Amino acid sequence: MIKLFVPGRLCLFGEHTDWAGHYRTMNADIAPGAAIVTGIEQGIYAEVEKSSLFEVQSMAPEIEGQWQDFACRMDEAELKRIAKSGGFFCYCAGVASYMLEWYKVGGVRIKITSMTLPMKSGLSSSAAICVLVARAFNLLYNLNLNTLGEMNIAYVGELRTSSRCGRLDQACAFGVKPNLMTFDGDEVEVQSLNVKKPLFWVFADLCGEKDTVKILRDLNRGYPFASNEQEEREHQALGELNQAIVNRAIKYMAEGDVEKLGQLMNEAEDLFNSHVTPMCPDQLEAPRLKAVLSDPAILPLVYGGKGVGSHGDGSVQFLARNVDCQQQLINYLNGQGMKAYPLTIKPVHTVRRAIIPVAGFGTRLYPATRALKKDFFPIPCPDGMVRPVILILLEELMRSGVEEVCLVLGSEEERQLYADFFERPLSEEHLRKLPKQYQEYENRILDIGKRLRYVYQREKRGFGHAVYQAAEFARNEPVLLMLGDTLYRSLTNKPCALQLIEEYERYNCLIVGLYPVPLPDVSHFGIMTGVWEDKDERILNVSTIYEKPTSSYAEEYLGVRNSMGGQEYCSVFGQYILTPEVFSQLEEDIKKADEENSPREIELTSALEAVRSRVGMMGVRLYSQRFDMGNTAALIDTVAKFSHL
Repeated sequence: MIKLFVPGRLCLFGEHTDWAGHYRTMNADIAPGAAIVTGIEQGIYAEVEKSSLFEVQSMAPEIEGQWQDFACRMDEAELKRIAKSGGFFCYCAGVASYMLEWYKVGGVRIKITSMTLPMKSGLSSSAAICVLVARAFNLLYNLNLNTLGEMNIAYVGELRTSSRCGRLDQACAFGVKPNLMTFDGDEVEVQSLNVKKPLFWVFADLCGEKDTVKILRDLNRGYPFASNEQEEREHQALGELNQAIVNRAIKYMAEGDVEKLGQLMNEAEDLFNSHVTPMCPDQLEAPRLKAVLSDPAILPLVYGGKGVGSHGDGSVQFLARNVDCQQQLINYLNGQGMKAYPLTIKPVHTVRRAIIPVAGFGTRLYPATRALKKDFFPIPCPDGMVRPVILILLEELMRSGVEEVCLVLGSEEERQLYADFFERPLSEEHLRKLPKQYQEYENRILDIGKRLRYVYQREKRGFGHAVYQAAEFARNEPVLLMLGDTLYRSLTNKPCALQLIEEYERYNCLIVGLYPVPLPDVSHFGIMTGVWEDKDERILNVSTIYEKPTSSYAEEYLGVRNSMGGQEYCSVFGQYILTPEVFSQLEEDIKKADEENSPREIELTSALEAVRSRVGMMGVRLYSQRFDMGNTAALIDTVAKFSHL
């Protein structure tokens, strides 16, 4: 049994531009559509499992009296008939019919355990249930669909009902985070957005009346070609003028300029009223919406507000000034006979700490490691300097904005080696012998020393156990993990670690750097498989991570299909962004081993796989090279190549 949650969605900016952008297939002069859409905190919770039938049941008290359980055979004609029958469950049947037609799957039992998402409030409850059904089939039958694939199937499934939906409705597939969606003809692209400061949104069902079908019919009259001035103004509002507003919204969210973002909501609403409302005045004049937006009791609590979805007297959204104003506004709207809900969009913690485990003895580099830890082996660099491995790694972290680094050592005795190198200044005699630029470089080494922290792995119980020793250092925040016996070179002006950090800020989940390797080499690495989330094949939605598989196992189960139709094998690059869930899982693994008195090692890969199965994981192909130095042949290769740009 798998537990799922799919949120509703709220369009913050760019309503109607999904269908307008689709008309570019007929009129290339139409500007692409653009919308900022986010999942919300309210949604549908369900448990799903395989079944011989297609069954949807509800135990959710929130929709008691609004829901009717149903079950039917996995028969295409019967599912299509139910899809056209009306009722909330028709959406489920629409998606199931598509799945059966194209993927030849078996049945699914879906048990809705809770539904905190209000229905018929412009928040796409129908899209959420469609995404939930698509995801259930995907996970239960290992279909290897990425998120955009699930979203597209949910969209087609909903079209098989008597309802009509827009392409942005299924953005709920991407979870509770803001995304930029662009609509260029039949092409849909989704890009996660950064948020610098908390955004305290409130949205509310106005409990009024509107005819969405008429709104869409009247607005579509102006497409694909404008025949008068009013239709030209509609094209402008949903085209280039909307793009300008969306671009400014992205900028204000990234900069944390909340006040300007709220003012932009007012501006977007004014643009809609002047350029779009005249196309359907009887529905879009929306007296109830306008009264709420101008209510003098509300204005001191908010930075701005606007309509939701198709507009009209359906729903309203506001950007509150702070969390207290958010709650006051909810209380006020509820007191006025509306149904109000909070949405707090939180900034992603940027990564300011890193961990480097250096506790290993370096058995494969014996006997040199009797005298020198392998992370102090000298490496010639492109600038002519010869640096120890650990200094190369630490300098990359400093260039990536990392402020503190925790070294995991094997014992307290090793601490002195690092103190001597990073904390003890050179003698005046040695300093005078250095060229001026090297004397200045000495200060950089000492500055790095001030950022180092140390923990100790007193028992050799595996790599995961070593990483767990830094759990307190991580402070329940995301932390970058870097291997201590691997060097990295970026092929861009951004260090590898910074590339990884920036992707974390977009996806806000467990992130692992990936690196393609030939099939014969897979047994040396952790190998990831999954499906690409993007056209450039850089972001992998990971479905499995497997430690050091045989080549035959990898060939059968772990290949990643690329755009050329071939298979790639993605190894772990050696850099990770670990979330607090990983440390919780490692703690659980250690406790279980202790209770069983088991001598087994605590592996990081198994903890990553456990976290991935619950909350997901992304792999990122970095623009980079990797230089391993864990054995003699690799060390020779690294020394020979690393000094060359």
